[in-house]
Amino acid sequence: MSLSESKSSVDLKTPLQFLKGVGPDRAKPLLRLKLHTAQDALFFFPRDYEDTTSVISIVDIEPDVLVSIKGIVEEVETRNTSVGGSICGVLIRDGQYHLRAIWFNQPYMAKRFSAGQSVMLSGRAKNRGLAWEMSHPRVKWLTQADESADVEILPIYRLTEGVKLADMRRVVAAAVEHCAALVPETLPDALRKSLGIVSIHQAIRDIHRPANQDALTQARYRFVFQELLVLQLALALQRYQSRQGRHAWPLPVDGRIDSRICRLFPFPLTAGQRQAIDQICTDMAQDVPMNRLLQGDVGSGKTVIAMYAMLLAVAHGCQASLMVPTEILCRQHVQTLRRALAHAKVTIAMLTGGMSGKERTDVLEAIRAGDVDLVVGTHALLQDSVEYARLGLVIVDEQHRFGVRQRAALRWSGPSPHYLVMTATPIPRTMAMTMFGDLDVSTMRDSPPGRQPVNTYVSNDDQRERWWDFFRRKLREGRQGYVVTPLVDASDDARLASLEQSFESLCNDELADFRVDLIHGRLGTQEKQAAMDAFRSGDTQVLVATSVVEVGVDIPNATLMTIENGERFGLAQLHQLRGRVGRGKYPGFVCVFSPADENGRDRLAAFAATNDGFELAETDFNLRGPGDLLGIKQHGLPPLRIADLRRDGKVLIEARTAAHAIIAKDPELRDAGMANLRRMVLARYEKVLELGEVG
Repeated sequence: MSLSESKSSVDLKTPLQFLKGVGPDRAKPLLRLKLHTAQDALFFFPRDYEDTTSVISIVDIEPDVLVSIKGIVEEVETRNTSVGGSICGVLIRDGQYHLRAIWFNQPYMAKRFSAGQSVMLSGRAKNRGLAWEMSHPRVKWLTQADESADVEILPIYRLTEGVKLADMRRVVAAAVEHCAALVPETLPDALRKSLGIVSIHQAIRDIHRPANQDALTQARYRFVFQELLVLQLALALQRYQSRQGRHAWPLPVDGRIDSRICRLFPFPLTAGQRQAIDQICTDMAQDVPMNRLLQGDVGSGKTVIAMYAMLLAVAHGCQASLMVPTEILCRQHVQTLRRALAHAKVTIAMLTGGMSGKERTDVLEAIRAGDVDLVVGTHALLQDSVEYARLGLVIVDEQHRFGVRQRAALRWSGPSPHYLVMTATPIPRTMAMTMFGDLDVSTMRDSPPGRQPVNTYVSNDDQRERWWDFFRRKLREGRQGYVVTPLVDASDDARLASLEQSFESLCNDELADFRVDLIHGRLGTQEKQAAMDAFRSGDTQVLVATSVVEVGVDIPNATLMTIENGERFGLAQLHQLRGRVGRGKYPGFVCVFSPADENGRDRLAAFAATNDGFELAETDFNLRGPGDLLGIKQHGLPPLRIADLRRDGKVLIEARTAAHAIIAKDPELRDAGMANLRRMVLARYEKVLELGEVG
């Protein structure tokens, strides 16, 4: 194809080099941005915009703020610099105020200006004594006819080596000119009209070169809604398919079963626990698999809910499986269950990757034969060799540590088990609708009676000795404590002490009179278990650890925690760590040391100000975004291209509502008007969400 061919010969799959004005030299570096075709360029959305539509007077300029000003050219000068370069300066007058525009090493600019011209400059200005100065501004030479015309909103794109912003704008503009009208409409007409959404063709033009802010807002809304609708359709479709044609064993509860299970708990259930249990029991009584997310704050008693659900399955002759992310948590759950069920006729087995060959073989055979009622394990439960005699319930604890594929692998093992995921990391509403849109949600915010308060402090090095005096005094009173540091190995950053360095320093200084041990993720299974057993029994008074103790560790006598370099942890993670203390009859005390900057201190101050995990989750979400909060990058879902869950929460709700309405009417997207949406859903989410063939 030659560059001279007409528009009619160009389509969405045309390589960029064949678009008019592009060529092979300009197209080659674009490959690094994964821009191969005209279609790629159309959907290469700007990362930002230069909004020069608001023209102000020079007197109203603020430093380093993007502005546009109109004025008259008073003088033009060019001078050489001492290093062999040149500076072109143009003095602009706006009434009695002046601004100087300068260009370095562009002497030709002087020829483009003459005294008395009307111009408009757009850029960021700095105050240089008596006048403002704007370096390399964008210039528009004005005629009398267009002096009052609006200027442009210009797109800013991601760039790569060898690609200038002007080149990128030219390439995208060529794709828009030749191919925008060729893009098929994705959204059904009825849906677009009901929500007032512009057409795909108009949106493409306006997202790249909007005439005004209103056009840009409408174009962006169109693409944000479409992206979130596709995601919500995929999740709704997964939800539908998980129930369609799949039959679970109905496991209803009656007064006798409820009474027998509740007698095992040495305390009354909270209102939140009772509500969650009722919701789970309603689901498990059905002949379709339960798919429910249970989220609760630290210490809200989720383990009790899990135990109730597992025993309900056992009461009906079924097996229950509990998957957890670490061996430490696995062993703790097994100990808790065995202690609570010591007088019950319930068999419990543990399955982890660190088991010996014979031990593992024996456990697998017992599970297969139905001789085991409750199985608690790590990722080892996902292996094909694990076969159940009658699996009625699957529970995944700390679900955010497992990816979509891992959760699905356990969910589909065995004949249609009921499915419950749990997290002690409260999830902001928009994240829950995104990552777990296929699940029903139960929420517990209250804590069991007797849960002790945890006092939280944020300190600097000046207060260390005072804190350690308090820490030692509590240890002498019989309490235990943690010291948490974010690193295992030494860091180049002198502020960050490694775990080994902290351990050695504490043993020789602040905690020299106490029994101190060390635990981190790189220790072997037996070493980690020995360290936890010693701490649990009281043989160790202080445990120096990484965030390996973040999840599930329950030592009632541990009331103290020192957290080093707190700025290295997210708020949700800090809240999880804080949840390890104050679990017994004594109040807890946490001190976070950090040399954080002002933003970091504000974040840590928010942590110290509240013990409400749901409030902290929203704060963390707004500060750090979804990627860092729950590890969404590892979760399995592809990243969003234009939608921002922090900014677009309302659009997400609209997309979710629309998706559920579409699936309710057309659960397999078979309608002809859904063909383009169906293709988009499958192209983006079929593999990651393991969707079956649609339509």
